[in-house]
Amino acid sequence: MLEKEKYKLFLLVIKAIPMLLAFIFFLNTFLSYFDIEIKAFNYIACIGFLPLIVLYAQSYILHFCEYHRMFLHYIVIVNGVNLYDEYITIPVDDITMFKIYNIITIISLFLLLYFKKIKQ
Repeated sequence: MLEKEKYKLFLLVIKAIPMLLAFIFFLNTFLSYFDIEIKAFNYIACIGFLPLIVLYAQSYILHFCEYHRMFLHYIVIVNGVNLYDEYITIPVDDITMFKIYNIITIISLFLLLYFKKIKQ
């Protein structure tokens, strides 16, 4: 009985982590536009590409639907844009960059709603 409860807790955590990470990524991006930096977000949700591979692998091994992977896709896209801007530099001002992140977020939210509807 104890093993079954541990497995259920593991599934709950694995399903919740991408959602929590995506929310913190969004909040961090939104607040950075207003020059508000919360260092705790960097320690909590700063995730590289290698841990994302583990989260993707777990989502496929445990047969999660595309709805749950959309949060991971969002994190990968935002991380990719951040890395590209950091090393190659996107030649836009802050407001345009903020708009780019908002577009990414809005598209991700529409896809989340779409996959949530399919799941039901």
